[in-house]
Amino acid sequence: MNAPSSTPSEAQRAARYEALLRVLQMLTAQRDPKALFRVLTGELRHVVAFDGICIVLYDEAAHKIHSYMLEIMNQPGAVLPSDLMPEETMTWWVYQHQQPLVIPYVDVETRFPRMMALLKTYRIQSVCGLPLTTVHRRLGGLIIGSAHPDAYSEEEVCFLSLVADQVALAIENALNFEAAQLAQAALQRNNDRLKLILDVNNSLVSNLELRDLLRAISASVRRVMHCDVAGVALPDAEGDQLRLYALDFPDSKGFVQEGHLLPIEGSPLGRVFQTGKPLLQGRPDPTELAPEVYRVAAGEGFASGCTLPLISRNRILGVLSLGRRQENAFTQEDVDFLAQVASQVAIAVENALAYGQIADLKDQLAQEKLYLEDEIRSELNFEDIVGKSAELRRVLQQVETVAPTDATVLIYGETGTGKELIARAIHQLSPRHPNAFVKLNCAAIPSGLLESELFGHEKGAFTGAITQRIGRFELAHRGTVFLDEIGEIPLELQPKLLRVLQDREFERLGSSRTLRTDARLIAATNRDLSALVDEQRFRADLFYRLNVFPVHVPPLRKRPEDIPLLVRHFAQQFARRLRKTIETIPSDTMQGLTLYPWPGNIRELQNIIERAVILSPGPVLQVPLSDLKPPAMGASPKNRDTLEEAERKHILSVLAETNWVLGGPNGAAVRLGMKRSTLQFRMHKLGIFRPAK
Repeated sequence: MNAPSSTPSEAQRAARYEALLRVLQMLTAQRDPKALFRVLTGELRHVVAFDGICIVLYDEAAHKIHSYMLEIMNQPGAVLPSDLMPEETMTWWVYQHQQPLVIPYVDVETRFPRMMALLKTYRIQSVCGLPLTTVHRRLGGLIIGSAHPDAYSEEEVCFLSLVADQVALAIENALNFEAAQLAQAALQRNNDRLKLILDVNNSLVSNLELRDLLRAISASVRRVMHCDVAGVALPDAEGDQLRLYALDFPDSKGFVQEGHLLPIEGSPLGRVFQTGKPLLQGRPDPTELAPEVYRVAAGEGFASGCTLPLISRNRILGVLSLGRRQENAFTQEDVDFLAQVASQVAIAVENALAYGQIADLKDQLAQEKLYLEDEIRSELNFEDIVGKSAELRRVLQQVETVAPTDATVLIYGETGTGKELIARAIHQLSPRHPNAFVKLNCAAIPSGLLESELFGHEKGAFTGAITQRIGRFELAHRGTVFLDEIGEIPLELQPKLLRVLQDREFERLGSSRTLRTDARLIAATNRDLSALVDEQRFRADLFYRLNVFPVHVPPLRKRPEDIPLLVRHFAQQFARRLRKTIETIPSDTMQGLTLYPWPGNIRELQNIIERAVILSPGPVLQVPLSDLKPPAMGASPKNRDTLEEAERKHILSVLAETNWVLGGPNGAAVRLGMKRSTLQFRMHKLGIFRPAK
């Protein structure tokens, strides 16, 4: 222990003031409070006897004292009690009176009992307290103690007062520097946060692709808020789970990733989504969380989290969630700021969702336009179902019965009987008629592309998939899908079709996202599906699901009374299309057409009448009945040319005569009595191409 100093000599006084100057120089260079205290104790020990030294600051607003620094000789780790009231300390006295206080004998001092008892435990017998005050403010007190009684004379106190003045200036500078640093950090934080708001606002107008937008926002929020993870969760299609639509988590341990599904019940994100109120979370509690949620939170080591609702137009769109592996990482100030961010993110989400819906509708309208154009060009685009036979009336009665329902319909019958017209009639008479009627001939699409046609595909799902494609079932949402030649669907694709019928769910090729469709299915076939089931070439469960309401379309030979009506209908239709006039159909021609069994049904009749209109030079319909001899009349099918073959031979002969000149006054089109474009169409259909020279 240091012995008490006697009255100092002139040399000692000079040494003291030199030490004071050194202390002053070194203190003014310090900005770190701990370094300042080390300099003070180191230099002051050479000129002042003490066994303990303490700097105590007083917070007048909070009426609390703070032990800034404390050092007791041979007592490492000494601290002032945290519950010590200001009035129980010497610091309070010197702060209030602004003058030194000397206690020469700790044992007999009664004003500060708790503090005196503490000093006794440290073996301090005399104390000197000095106010720490500058021209700007009062700070607290400098307390110096000695293990000897009555250690501090009046001259010692005067010198220590000078020391206290310099210490007060150094502490004020350090506090001001610390405050400036905090202010600068706060300013930088505010600038970063304002920039985050600006970045979010800029994203609103520069990026309408939802996932890219939310990824960019999540990354900016995580960086500005100094978090380990930031993400946006939106409800899935079913509405009972939240999907992490965008996630920025560079240091993830793999327990959570983008696209992860979380239950709404038993998760903080779900709670915020349901209540619409922000939530601060601590370490995960297995008693409060769903097992899957606890596994993720505990596995990633989250110790604190902050989740806010994304609300726009009084509708909760999703949640913004942040997490850190440090406890108590978020304050109410953070929540208030993040609420502003969340409101901007909500606008971004709403805009992107609206843009996505508009884009989907635009794509759907474009696809419907293509289908409509195909329908306009289609040769089977009849305006009405023509006929009055009992067989046809029976079918139409079934159509009227089943049309108002959503039941699956299976239309079967021979090729060319008009099954598509029946399907279209069901759609037109149903509540779905304002929406799309989407058709697909399953036999006309290669089996490898059929799944894409039905259910769509994502970009890059397979070689050649350069863009996303919407499938027929997605296109026909709230409308009707007509699948012709349903018996040609491959076995491996049938379970997916069955799932659409039963659960109304499917996935595009190359996507794991489940889509829903409210499309009614009408199927058609000219094959015996029950026989295909017996041969294990068609799934029995799919057949039963299709065969809910079977409709049989009779062949044309079973409804001969409808043939004259169909002949007149087709004759007028093709006459208008070819800009010709057909006024008369000879009775013998009509009788011959009625007696013919029509193995190709209505499609064959349509082709015959079209060819007859083309070849008829005047207003009388001329049909080559000699070409209609059925096999029962003696003509062998192997030796009899079909009508298309006869037409093909006739056109080839005229082309040969005109040297393959199609147009002009002496061209083949004029000789055949048709327009040049019509002749080109017939040539393409019949496979007629000019031979290479």
